[in-house]
Amino acid sequence: MTNYDGQHLIADLHDAAHLTDVAHVEACLIAAAAAAGATLLEVRLHSFGLGQGVTGVAMLAESHISIHTWPEYGSACVDLFMCGRSHDLEAALDTIVQRLGAQVTRRTLLTRSIGS
Repeated sequence: MTNYDGQHLIADLHDAAHLTDVAHVEACLIAAAAAAGATLLEVRLHSFGLGQGVTGVAMLAESHISIHTWPEYGSACVDLFMCGRSHDLEAALDTIVQRLGAQVTRRTLLTRSIGS
């Protein structure tokens, strides 16, 4: 079995803006993938309706970046997972935070691995 090494960054955001704007959330995901140096394959988003939150994922050759928003609380949860260590997950998160005008409440970085 080949060694596998990846990083998984999970963050909770607060005081965020534009959380009902599907086009803005899509632009955040695209910009985050570029900031990480990842290969964007496709972006899929769903709005829960007028004034409601958005959920979405940027599918990457390296894995994914996902987001789920709660505009009524000014909050969003972000999940960034990429294979290998050559990608900059912190730059991706910083891009999302900046574009949403948010603050990070909590962040957790995990090393994911399979094999020896």
